Amino acid sequence: MRLYKIDQLSREEKANIESYLNRTLQPSPVAGVHWLEVPPDLLSTEQRSHEECGPFFFAVELEAEAVSFELLVRSQSNLHCSCIAYASTAQRDFVLRFIDKMLQKEKIQA
Repeated sequence: MRLYKIDQLSREEKANIESYLNRTLQPSPVAGVHWLEVPPDLLSTEQRSHEECGPFFFAVELEAEAVSFELLVRSQSNLHCSCIAYASTAQRDFVLRFIDKMLQKEKIQA
């Protein structure tokens, strides 16, 4: 799995990130996982044509000492479809901007 992981978080940093994720992202049914929705203008042609599979998102998993951002664009309603794909350059840049903003706002040093 391709992902971006920030590890060696202190308890305080983890709590700050958890608070930020709870405030800004949609929780998933799985504990510790949030969904970062892909903006419609960043969807691939195939993802746009698969409206029934949307919305599309990246999974964000908060662990004891780390937070991971998957670089796989997932469908909220379909586990197996050709529209599920690794992030394009623009989609990956979107995730990285989200991460940079989160780290800056929450003063994360890890």
